[in-house]
Amino acid sequence: MLVSVCIPCYRSAKTLPKVAEELRQAFAAHEGYDYQLVLVNDGSPDDTYEVIRRLCREDKNIVGVDLSRNYGQAAAKMAALAYVTGDAVVYMDDDGQHPAEGIFPMLDKLAEGYDVVYAAFPQKHHSAFKRATSAIYQKFSEWIGNKPKGISVSSFTAWSRMAADAVARYKSPFPAAGLYLNKVTTKVANVPMPHRDRLAGESGYTLGKLVSLAVTALTNFSIVPLRAASFLGVGCSIVGFIAGAVTVIRKLVNPRIAAGFTTTIAVQLFVGGVIMMILGILGEYVGRIYMTVSDMPQYNVRQTENAPVTGKEDRS
Repeated sequence: MLVSVCIPCYRSAKTLPKVAEELRQAFAAHEGYDYQLVLVNDGSPDDTYEVIRRLCREDKNIVGVDLSRNYGQAAAKMAALAYVTGDAVVYMDDDGQHPAEGIFPMLDKLAEGYDVVYAAFPQKHHSAFKRATSAIYQKFSEWIGNKPKGISVSSFTAWSRMAADAVARYKSPFPAAGLYLNKVTTKVANVPMPHRDRLAGESGYTLGKLVSLAVTALTNFSIVPLRAASFLGVGCSIVGFIAGAVTVIRKLVNPRIAAGFTTTIAVQLFVGGVIMMILGILGEYVGRIYMTVSDMPQYNVRQTENAPVTGKEDRS
């Protein structure tokens, strides 16, 4: 069985040789499995791609892909799909936190009939900030229907060939492969996995990137914001109608009551804020629609090493 292992790489010149060597040793210890390693350099400012080129010269099972700039991890994952030839696809990180030996329990789970298998980490070796924001994002994704209930999502994941082919047809300039797969299959599972310390460096996920992920989750595959805006508009209309009726009745009962200037201004500010919020939500959807129909690229490849011809390479 040929397994395509895909790794988005950013500032990983120090860690990639160790990750690649661990992967080779893990596959050598499991008879019946062979590997293809696809390393995608996501516009790293260091010599990450030079390290990838050296690894490709040493091992013809390694494919190197150099993107023209930093597009983000989601786009780098999509770029890797254009070069995979395996019967299953595995994604893992470039920092050594994901054990190569953990690939095989996930492949066993795929063999049971699942299409997507995520590694579940009971003890994550992340900062408190990243653990907290990750937990919030997981709950948020579950609430809006973009994640199966009870499933822990992680970047260490295995896909069946069917799932990989489905994602390869996904052309949005705002890629979110995991969310897309939730619309393709319900056969999703977890496999418990140990989580290790990083070999070097630190996480590149900032609060801004996490917020961007949440916005993508909201607007790519969910109309929850639009429905919430509609309900909010109806609620404000009901409150406004009741407030107006009360004001008229009070004036009829006691003509000496003066109109409340403060109340009027407060209501206007509240309704104005709601309108601006709804316009912002609509603007986000419209902007994404515009960039999608404008054929904005997911990524652009500058050069490759040991790249197989699959017929899916031109995705820019």
